[in-house]
Amino acid sequence: MIVLGRRSGGERQRAEAEPPQDDGPDDRGFLSPASGSLLKRWVKDVLLFRKPSRFWKGEGAMTHAVDSTVVSTAMELLSREGFEGFPEALKLLLNEAMKAERSAVLGAGPHERSPGRCGYANGYKDKTVATRVGELALKVPQVRGEVEFYPSALERGVRSERALKLAVAEMYVQGVSTRRVTEVLQKLCGGLEISSGQVSRVSQLLDEELSTWRQRPLDEVPYLVLDARYEKVRHGGAVISCAVLIAVGVDLLGHRSVLGVSVALSEAEVHWREFLGGLQDRGLHGVRYVVSDDHAGLRAALAARLSGVPWQRCQFHLQQNAQQYVPRVAMRREVAADLRDVFEAGDRPEAERRLKLVAEKYRESAPKLAAWIEENVPEGLTVLALPAAHRKRLRTTNMLENLNKQVKRRTRVAGLFPNTESALRLVTAVLMEQSEEWETGKVYLTMTERENA
Repeated sequence: MIVLGRRSGGERQRAEAEPPQDDGPDDRGFLSPASGSLLKRWVKDVLLFRKPSRFWKGEGAMTHAVDSTVVSTAMELLSREGFEGFPEALKLLLNEAMKAERSAVLGAGPHERSPGRCGYANGYKDKTVATRVGELALKVPQVRGEVEFYPSALERGVRSERALKLAVAEMYVQGVSTRRVTEVLQKLCGGLEISSGQVSRVSQLLDEELSTWRQRPLDEVPYLVLDARYEKVRHGGAVISCAVLIAVGVDLLGHRSVLGVSVALSEAEVHWREFLGGLQDRGLHGVRYVVSDDHAGLRAALAARLSGVPWQRCQFHLQQNAQQYVPRVAMRREVAADLRDVFEAGDRPEAERRLKLVAEKYRESAPKLAAWIEENVPEGLTVLALPAAHRKRLRTTNMLENLNKQVKRRTRVAGLFPNTESALRLVTAVLMEQSEEWETGKVYLTMTERENA
């Protein structure tokens, strides 16, 4: 989804006064980031119903003149037909945007003489594209000469969207819940029929990209967060819940990234141990702190693969687990507040002092709760050895829980995966997008705090 926002008048003036530099296509024929920004700016102006900015003069400029009748026709369609006219309006605008992009790649507009020209227009090729608003009959601009061109508007399908459609397509081909799959396909692809050959070709290309990301080299990661979620998958003629194992790390610069993902039959030790071993084989080292929920298989795997690394039991799950030992509903809020007071202590000795008082408080009224608190809550105090500025974000697995919610929003559309490969494909695509956003976004933790601790 592209989110369009308004810019101030000063920003628009600066943008027009200082046009971005465009290096044209690279040696693979792809547009440079600057070319993409020029196209985005033009489309943004059109979709906001502003007069499109005159394309800048100079090297790499988009010289294609905007056809005012196209914009007017699109606006008239939307005004007259509302949402019903959106597919046709979108088709008109996309066709015009693709022509503008072709001019940018060629370095000259139609019939224009330019010393920077690197190829020539060569008509159009019809292409029907299935979108969420229906099928669009587009005119894809062609070129000739020593230049390669394909409109970025047709290439920039979001990976997770492609993976989602592919997962549903596999279900359709293999006959899993045909009626349900048909309904989903109509929502996602406008009812587009998908053959097994198409699935195979798309699957191969997408899997290569996702596999490369899953096998990328890793480096030193001081903080490691581990969690798992479950997806319904067909396996061996039956439907089972497969575990999706996920690892997130915070690097030396304080950025988060998804380190790895795997689909396993369960959270047994053997699967977690294999997963952690794979991270280490790719270069993961320097782990100083691990946070996860309490699971016997995971803890055993950590003891084998990351022996001696301090482990933090998620405080959020500890709170939930404690409620199972509260004998009366009326006590739940009080118990939660007492545990929260323990977790918010300034250091380990103070937390242990408060923990002892809480256990004594419930010794008579809730003896099982008191015994459980003494045995389990200390596992949630490891975080107190970290810098104070890091504790709030590393005392739970909430970072990964939020990530899992994003995964769930995509996987629940498919509902049932035909195989583990399909589940891994979709989950990887979602995680890859989020990881790239984290890695290029704001710093999650200021790591100088750790150095000074």
